[in-house]
Amino acid sequence: MKKILGTAIFILMATVFVDDSIVFALEGQIGIHDPSTVIFCDGKYYTYGTGGTSLVSDDGWAWRRGVPLPRRGVAPDVIHIGDRYYLYIAANSGPTKADINLLTNKTLDPASPDYKWEEGGGVASSDGVEDCNAIDPGVFLDPNTRRLWLTYGSYFGYIRLVELAPQTGKRLSPNDRPGNIAINSEASVIIYHDGWYYLFVTHGSCCRGADSGYNIRVGRAKKVTGPFLDNMGVDMIRGGGKLFAGSSGRVIGPGHFGLFDLGDGVQRFSLHYEADLDHGGASVLDIRPLLWKDGWPVAGENLTGGTYQIESLRTGTALELAVEGFPVGGRPVRRGPPTGGPGGTAGAPGTGGGIFTGTGSPIPTQDVAQVSTKWPAGNIDVRMANYMCQAQHKWTVEPVKGVSGYLGSSYFKITIAGTNRTLAATEGAELVVLPDFTGGPEKLWRFDQLADGSWRIMPRAIPDSRDSLVLSAVGSSFATLARFDPRSEKQRWLLKTP
Repeated sequence: MKKILGTAIFILMATVFVDDSIVFALEGQIGIHDPSTVIFCDGKYYTYGTGGTSLVSDDGWAWRRGVPLPRRGVAPDVIHIGDRYYLYIAANSGPTKADINLLTNKTLDPASPDYKWEEGGGVASSDGVEDCNAIDPGVFLDPNTRRLWLTYGSYFGYIRLVELAPQTGKRLSPNDRPGNIAINSEASVIIYHDGWYYLFVTHGSCCRGADSGYNIRVGRAKKVTGPFLDNMGVDMIRGGGKLFAGSSGRVIGPGHFGLFDLGDGVQRFSLHYEADLDHGGASVLDIRPLLWKDGWPVAGENLTGGTYQIESLRTGTALELAVEGFPVGGRPVRRGPPTGGPGGTAGAPGTGGGIFTGTGSPIPTQDVAQVSTKWPAGNIDVRMANYMCQAQHKWTVEPVKGVSGYLGSSYFKITIAGTNRTLAATEGAELVVLPDFTGGPEKLWRFDQLADGSWRIMPRAIPDSRDSLVLSAVGSSFATLARFDPRSEKQRWLLKTP
């Protein structure tokens, strides 16, 4: 964030519009600018923004206004260490004269008797002359060394790095000179992944709504102190940075990356868009999957409703309704040799005739209303089979309105395309397709995109069970529910457009 916004708070009053095919955004009140990393405390999710604003959610999907911070500064960040929450927030007293202050609390829940923000003093500053603007703090606890670090800065100079004391959250050695690790950027934060430290920054123009050039870039280093290089070998201190997320569709100006690790290889990241055109151009919160490819982070996309082939990554076979299949276009018919001499009709494929000649025209999509008349009327089992574009192979995945969600997404129902026949979990942790969707938790499904881009699919609940199980392939012809093994391909699924 380039300049102070005073006490301006971006308040979103618009309804979240969700139709039968697309999930547009998070639900509820999601207006915020410069959100902190989303953090979990006592069963709720929290994030804090410029102006001291806060948002809170019971499930990570539907958000509401929270209690404001006692300081109304710029672009805070927050971390939980031991029994304390450390929140860092900046304030400008001049164009580039700024201070970053520490607030601490035992809890983020205002209803708790332990809720009380305490001032921890300043941890970094800029004097208005030096080549740095001490705003946009990003806090990072190194999982290898347990050392605590803070990055800060904006376009008015360098991104800087200082070390903090994990026991107090304060500056470890106040007299040490901060390190310079990047330039021409802001909203910096470091994460660690698979032997590398990754520095995320935001490039482009802030605070201009739908005219914003904000985009998120990244570099990596073997040491937390850098140097951080992009994929082309350009040091971020020289303006380098691999593009991670840019404007797309009807959302403009992504910025302020924050990591949320769900474990088992499932990661998400929080961010804001400078302008969401479907919300009147307001700055809003979003949460998206974080993927990895060739040692670099990739910004995943939240699942949208649609019709899919659900294919096992392990076996290549597809989930299907256990009914007798009917070949699309009918069974092959011997039509005799081609006409027109040895080569057949001019321009015709050289198939040699017989069953290989086809019909000579495109075959229409199989009509589920026609073939389903031969299906049993009641419950039907599920199995795996080779995908053949038949009606029982196509599933509509559709967001469900009026129910809670999970971090970054709504729950979905899964039905055979063109019907109400609904995939459900059963007692005994098996699968069945029911005649209708009635809204029970065993008929609601969660989709988590994994680091390789495949999906983990799990029911919200299993009757008479508290186990968290996921859709799993057993061999190439059977599907069940089983515990998730992040090292296995059995529970990884590909969603393909049929």
